[in-house]
Amino acid sequence: METPATYSGPYHADESMARELDAADPLRRFRERFHIPPRPDGTPTIYFCGHSLGLQPKAARALVEQELDAWANRGVEGHFRGKAPWYPYHENFRDMGARLVGGRPCEVVFMNSLTANLHLMLLTFYRPTRERFRILTDEPTFPSDRYALTSQLRHHGFDADGLLTIAAREGESTIRIEDIEELLDRRGHEIRVVVLNGVNFFTGQWFDMSRITAAAHRHGCIVGFDLAHAAGNVPLSLHDWGVDFAVWCTYKYLNCGPGAVGGCFVHERHGNDLGLPRLAGWWGNDPATRFRMHLEPDFVPRAGADGWQLSNPPILAMAPLFASLALFDEVGMPALRAKSACLTAYLQFLLDQLPPGRFEVLTPRDPRQRGAMLSILDHRHPKELVRLLVDEGVVCDFREPNVIRVAPMPLYNTFHEVWRFAQLLARRIGE
Repeated sequence: METPATYSGPYHADESMARELDAADPLRRFRERFHIPPRPDGTPTIYFCGHSLGLQPKAARALVEQELDAWANRGVEGHFRGKAPWYPYHENFRDMGARLVGGRPCEVVFMNSLTANLHLMLLTFYRPTRERFRILTDEPTFPSDRYALTSQLRHHGFDADGLLTIAAREGESTIRIEDIEELLDRRGHEIRVVVLNGVNFFTGQWFDMSRITAAAHRHGCIVGFDLAHAAGNVPLSLHDWGVDFAVWCTYKYLNCGPGAVGGCFVHERHGNDLGLPRLAGWWGNDPATRFRMHLEPDFVPRAGADGWQLSNPPILAMAPLFASLALFDEVGMPALRAKSACLTAYLQFLLDQLPPGRFEVLTPRDPRQRGAMLSILDHRHPKELVRLLVDEGVVCDFREPNVIRVAPMPLYNTFHEVWRFAQLLARRIGE
């Protein structure tokens, strides 16, 4: 693993600062491991959209082709022969996945998609009663999560107003941890499950998951996290924090491709309870009896997160996981986090140099409360700004009504790209 870089300030706004930071960056060589989308003139874009879809590792193509070749040359025998036999394919990711989210290998499985995994977790852990049926989540809630949570309420015979949300105070953009604790103290007896973003998709706020888990457990709540914007972005210790379950996608920070297979964490205290209710499928069954179909037809879940699997893994969709997780293992989250914190601090510094009144950063200034993404509010002409950025080869995204989300990625973005982005904003103010 890489040794985390240390950066000492102060920053200054000259281009030479960006050049110096790039020259001292121990992770700069990893940029060459990715395909950077080109502009029409062939120059690379400034790709600040890894929070939406990560870039393709160059190693991914060969891994997918390896499985296509295995299918072509071995047919059904590919399940048990070849470089990466398909039958135990998902087991290849246990150790790397556990290191990524701070779990134990038995607690992590890659399967399905984020929302499908969220439903599977809620079918096990959301066991409401008339007195205790509410689900707590953060506001703004990612729409797919809201759909899943409210549909679970209705599935159990409750109205959508059973969804309880915690929002920022008036005039503030992020949620205070003490407000979450106060709400739990006041209404925890009504709440069955807490499902929060590890990092909020809109504001970029990184929640203190350990503190929230402890507060919720004091009131007997089950705690789950959507890690779509946290896995591969910030350090996690799900097992030690005592989180009950978590789900995440792999196409954002983890660079596994559009619609890539999702990840799921189930704490071992639950994974070892084979009597927990769940939806069953043959790949969650004990492998010792998985193929004794008509002889032993009863479902017997295997221990750990694997026991929530439904179907055999989609090999062609999972092959890029090898390329991505190997990179994360090679670099290590401490080194990734060190560069990420510096990238966002440098970007924040450059934004602070701009004339006041036009832009506002919604994301917390404290690096301990944010990941790689800054959400920038444009008070005047946000859509025009987005068009300008596109014309200048910057790829980021826009959220209504006036927020631009920008995420420099430590594996493939440079400090000079951050400086150039800030120069574009300064030019826009001057026009």
